[in-house]
Amino acid sequence: MTELVATSPGLYPLPDWAKEELADLKGRQKHDLISGDEGEEIVDAYERAREEVVGVQESAGLDRIVEGQLRWDDMLAHPLAVHDSVETRGIVRYYDNNNFYRDPAVQDELDFDGDVAAELEATAELTDESLQAVLPGPYSLADLATDEHYGDDAEFLAAIGEFLAGEVDAFPDVETLTLLEPSLVENAPEDGEDERASEAIDAVASAADAEVVVQPYWGALEEKVYAHLLDADVDAVGFDFVANKEQNIYNINEYGATDDVALGLVDGQNTLVETPETIRERVEWIDDQTPGADFERAYLTSNTELFYLPVNKFEAKLEALGEAADIAEVKA
Repeated sequence: MTELVATSPGLYPLPDWAKEELADLKGRQKHDLISGDEGEEIVDAYERAREEVVGVQESAGLDRIVEGQLRWDDMLAHPLAVHDSVETRGIVRYYDNNNFYRDPAVQDELDFDGDVAAELEATAELTDESLQAVLPGPYSLADLATDEHYGDDAEFLAAIGEFLAGEVDAFPDVETLTLLEPSLVENAPEDGEDERASEAIDAVASAADAEVVVQPYWGALEEKVYAHLLDADVDAVGFDFVANKEQNIYNINEYGATDDVALGLVDGQNTLVETPETIRERVEWIDDQTPGADFERAYLTSNTELFYLPVNKFEAKLEALGEAADIAEVKA
């Protein structure tokens, strides 16, 4: 029997009231933001917004609660953008879409920061449900950054992995850690680099006292990249079944899979809300297409982050995931 777990990859849209309030506060406190001080009013607004999105997840019946990453203005680049050894520079397009982030230029050793751990500690005080931490995977974070200190791609990737492992080591008790790795698809590593990417992911996963899920998206992994990822000591690999069903099915059937999987079944960029029945049908279709697999746990999730969506659509998609995961049995 496959256990179904409703969750999400985090990076939520700000509640409408928070978007307006924070835009006003940040406009008035621009100097403080440049110096790295968010100010008490901004901190308070984010705290209230965090409490709201935790409540939304609980009401939707999600089995894993994320912090929401509402402060992550630079999206996956955030853990570097707030680091003292990093200078955030001009605006860069976020892969091939209309979202942007500030280029994080690493100028010194990436020592411990603790920003994400502090967010998780605050979230733990708001819920009794199982927590899920969210981080950029080391390959994607290195891909999004500019190295002006290490001077070697392999050394830089290893340093990013060590930095994230140090952050994970400071986490409070979490049930699951999700590493978001869209660059494995969008800017696939070449020969040799694919193995180093797997090693960096393994370093982060080894620091976690939690189930570790690696979620690539915006397509399917190339075969060699997928095969190397399976070498990492992770509990689950994710599949974007919105963007590319066929190649992901092929990878599972040809190379096998982890005992647990994350199934990206809900479109994180489209306002059309999937029904719980549609999500169930997609789970059953995957089950039928992978007769040799016997997954112990399947995380039901969106294929990408959800910050692209209007708040009402985001909430509706979480509700659909929560209801869809109530299926008692997929494969005996």
